[in-house]
Amino acid sequence: MKAYVFPGQGAQFPGMGKELYETSSKAKERFHQANEILGFDITKIMFGEDAAALKETKVTQPAIFLHATIQSESMGVTFKPEMVAGHSLGEFSALVAAGVLSFEEGLSLVSERALAMQEACNQSPGTMAAILGLEDEKVEAICKEIEGIVIPANYNCPGQLVISGAVEAVENACEAFKEAGARRALLLPVGGAFHSPLMEPAKERLAKAIEQTTFNNPRCSVYQNVTARGTLDPEELRKQLVAQLTAPVKWTQSIQQMIADGATHFTEVGPGNVLQGLIKKIDRSVETASGV
Repeated sequence: MKAYVFPGQGAQFPGMGKELYETSSKAKERFHQANEILGFDITKIMFGEDAAALKETKVTQPAIFLHATIQSESMGVTFKPEMVAGHSLGEFSALVAAGVLSFEEGLSLVSERALAMQEACNQSPGTMAAILGLEDEKVEAICKEIEGIVIPANYNCPGQLVISGAVEAVENACEAFKEAGARRALLLPVGGAFHSPLMEPAKERLAKAIEQTTFNNPRCSVYQNVTARGTLDPEELRKQLVAQLTAPVKWTQSIQQMIADGATHFTEVGPGNVLQGLIKKIDRSVETASGV
């Protein structure tokens, strides 16, 4: 079975989407439409050279969503997903690909999500760190021992887990991981504690926007970060999309479940190729490709 996967925040790069814009009239139309929906010229930032401007959450999230959804549209009749999944933010691109959300609704929700997360970051400063070379269970156990808010946030692949929480708690956890034999415990250059309880204010704001949005029946199973299971139920998709903001991204478990359910080929759609690398580390037997 053919599965399509969509990247999240961190996959952005200066110049992203420019080739799509220049080679497709439909893509050009979508980018102009996005500028109107967002209320600012995101194409100017995406196609430019200012990496710092592109890293702002309110820009990064819509930019990655745009690249992924417009790229999937540009694939035309060859784009026939039998199952989809997205890493964190990428779940919105997956929902558009599965026909659950329209392009316009998806972009509006992504913009609201980005603004809500930025607001939550301003209210409760936090950070994240990548932990390499420890088993998931060991990371989970150490997080529980640390005083303050720090939890596993992204189960990216075996031996690579990202933690999230209050700055001091994350820093203390990193020291504990090094003492426990982690190959690396590296603070990440992010704006806040994503996928942790510190995102609770963002969750409340996003829930209101999601409640006002129509969720259609998906044309294929959508594997969600929170449950790591595929579903065709629009209400379940709605519910877990809200929960995702404060819950861990179970990427390893999602890919394993997709393979167990018959996925043999994964195509990454959107900027970069990070997900292909993670999937190969999860299971080398499956084929991976880029949607370019």
